[in-house]
Amino acid sequence: QVQLVVSGGGLVQAGGSLRLSCAASGIIVSINTMAWYRQGPGKQRELVARIRSGGSTNYADSVKGRFTISRDNARNTVYLQMNSLKPEDTAVYYCFGSSYGRDSWGQGTQVTVSS
Repeated sequence: QVQLVVSGGGLVQAGGSLRLSCAASGIIVSINTMAWYRQGPGKQRELVARIRSGGSTNYADSVKGRFTISRDNARNTVYLQMNSLKPEDTAVYYCFGSSYGRDSWGQGTQVTVSS
């Protein structure tokens, strides 16, 4: 059974930084696709960043140059470093993992950026 435990959300002022963590069990982050999604108020859930088994990454245009997805294979954990945060980054952030066609979601964590 896959479990993705998310931590690190909170309230931050515009221009600040936060780091989200996604501790995984039941799925090996180094050999599967892991990602972060977010859902803002009144918006659909959208892909923020993705890291594939080979280490390649891709980002939503809105976060390129500000957010970085990474993983710690020894800790089996995926991170999202968020810098230069903007009020429009306010959303619930979700960790996602996909292994052999089976998708799993972590619980959401609220990120609120005040202006």
